[in-house]
Amino acid sequence: MTADEAVLALWEALPADVRERVDDLARKGTSFGIVALLCPAHGLSIPQGLRIAVARHALLRPPVPDGPVDPRVLIRKAGEVEERVLAVEAVWAGDLAHGRFVWLFAIGETRDHPLEPVYASTATRHLGSEESDDGRPHIAVAAEMIGVAVARALRVPFHFASPRVPDGRAPRWVRPGAATC
Repeated sequence: MTADEAVLALWEALPADVRERVDDLARKGTSFGIVALLCPAHGLSIPQGLRIAVARHALLRPPVPDGPVDPRVLIRKAGEVEERVLAVEAVWAGDLAHGRFVWLFAIGETRDHPLEPVYASTATRHLGSEESDDGRPHIAVAAEMIGVAVARALRVPFHFASPRVPDGRAPRWVRPGAATC
């Protein structure tokens, strides 16, 4: 039995209502929710649950955009934010469907406004290669180039706490006057 056949057999053995809940979670991109639902309540191991999550994501999630992110579009999006934009920030993220990527945010006075994710395919198209000259991940280089262009157009600072090493827990930009721990 191939790995795909094994995942299909696990999938088909699940009750219909559980499969429906798994597909709802997959459409939302919540892999951990799928694993929590399936393991151990339905007798699956964590690796089996992850295999099902990956398979359902691949089937149900929209394809990853493969074109370059257009800074003009992001400048327009940030201009539509209904509060003053204080900064543009790049933050590492990742999931089973896309791997590692960087989110660009317009930081408003009261909340963060997502602008666009920068995926590996976007970075490769933006830079023309998968390698950066200075050893930084190419996703970080592309996200920084795009983020700086947007920040300059908005006349606000750009913040990327971890441009050399993917770190989703790196310190975020702090709004002026915000309490810090």
